Formats: sequence, C-alpha cells, structure tokens
Amino acid sequence: MSIRPVTSETPAQPTMEGAGVHLHRAFGFHNPEQMDPFLLFDDFRNEHPSQYQRGFPWHPHRGIETITYVLAGSVDHADSLGNTGKLGAGDVQWMTAGSGILHQEMPHGNATGQMHGFQLWANLPGHLKMTKPRYQDVTSRDIPEITDDDGTTVRVIVGKFWGKSGPVDGIAADPQYLDISVPAGTKKTFKIDTHKSAFAYVFEGKGNFRDASRPRGVLLEKEVRGVEVNIRDMSGNRTLVQFGTGDEVTVQAGDEGVRFLLISGAPIREPVAWHGPIVMNTQAEIRQALTDLRNDTFIKPAH
Repeated sequence: MSIRPVTSETPAQPTMEGAGVHLHRAFGFHNPEQMDPFLLFDDFRNEHPSQYQRGFPWHPHRGIETITYVLAGSVDHADSLGNTGKLGAGDVQWMTAGSGILHQEMPHGNATGQMHGFQLWANLPGHLKMTKPRYQDVTSRDIPEITDDDGTTVRVIVGKFWGKSGPVDGIAADPQYLDISVPAGTKKTFKIDTHKSAFAYVFEGKGNFRDASRPRGVLLEKEVRGVEVNIRDMSGNRTLVQFGTGDEVTVQAGDEGVRFLLISGAPIREPVAWHGPIVMNTQAEIRQALTDLRNDTFIKPAH
C-alpha cells in the first residue's frame, strides 16, 4: 500500500459563467490532460441572488457528461428533449450529453438566499461521444451515507466505498465521487484505485493531505524535541488538491474538521478538441457540431 503524494494545492479562481453567475473554478479549459478523464470543476457558491439568479440559459453540450451536486438552494433544469426537473439540497444530476443536447439550469437560493453546488465535467471516449443522451437524477435520500466509528461521514454518490454503492451507474470513466467529512483532529486514510486519476476539493474546514505525520514544508512546533504539535499548513476553503500515484489518500483534519469531495476516474488518454461546452476528439468533429447547430441538426433523432 502506498500513500498518494500531493503534487499541487491551488485555490479555485473566481470567474463568471452563464448569464452572469459568479463562481469559483478549480480547473478547466487550459490543460485537458491535467485531470483526465475530468475536464472542468466549478464551485457555484453564493449568498447574493443578484450574482447567480440569471443562471445558465439554453446552451448546447456534446461529447461529455456533466455532474451537478447541490448542497443549498435548488436548480431547475429543462432540455430540448422535453425533460424538466428540480435539484434540491443533497440531490445529484448526472447528464450524459452524448450526441447532443440543449438545456438550461436556473439556480434559486434557499430561505436565506444561499445557493451552493458543484458542477464537474467528465469526458467521453471517442466511441461514446455520439451516444444517446440520458439523465440520471438522484435525490438526496437515495445517496448512501456511512458514518465510521470515529465520526467520519462519507456520502457515496458514484462508485463503491466501505461496502456501499452509489446510485449513479453506467458511467464511462468508472468514477468514484465521495463527499467526505472528517471530524476535528482526526487522521483518516481512504482507498483509491491506483490506476485512476484523483483529486480532492476542500470546501469546509481545513485538512492536511500530505504525510499527516510530517507534512512537507510545514513548520511544526516543538519539532526539535520530536513532538509534533499544531500543524498549521493546511488546505482550506476552495482548495484543489491534486495527487500523484498510489492506492491511498490520507488526511489530517484541522481543529474545525474538514469536508471535501474526493473524486477519481479512469483516464481516457485520447486527443481532445474543445470548443466551449462541446468536447470531441478532432477539430473536424468540432466543425461538424457547429454546423449542426447552425442547421438545426444538433439534436439527433432517437435510435
């Protein structure tokens, strides 16, 4: 067994998307090989309705899957196939855009105006990019939640973990998507398939994902005496943690505890041609998608 080393810890960057939604982007658009098979990750957390209520009006997707996980507030969605619905707190939608879909996502705050959720884009391999679109809408009550003896809690959205299986299935990247809360001062280790790319995204509290007994580059009080006290260099709110290879991830929670997403998936290792919400293998396929949009042939008949 080997602990995955941390290769980088970076803060999510403020950006704007849709019709003026203020959000933070952990990664996306610059280096498609960075997180293969994942392409983009956004944290759309806001307490000011004017900064999110215009939402994400009608727009196309092709060649990818989008995963929306709502923590506070709600998101109304509709698409060109006639599907409509609402994602509430704790709900998940996994949309396989496949050959093409037009949809919109309109966020709403809770009683105090808070809106919080995440969107992850996962790539599709070339042989599935033109597959039939589908949705998997999962309510919060259908997501397994496990609490360990030390108080660590894990919501299993996708994949298998601690004997439970997440409700989302049939995903090309064979991902694992976990929402993990570790109590204050607790050190915890989590298994990850050694063949998968993996990252953590911290959104509450603080935690150290390096060797929890001696984190790299950290000044430890009383270090000269061999006593490790008060680990101060920790990943905190809106921090992306990237890992190298190995089959375990370890975290030492800070004095507030830590909550983070732990996401992994099998790399696709194919060429990426990217044009906004359309991701294909070649520029010729991108040009065809844009032609389809102009000619109203983007949405393919059911087959």
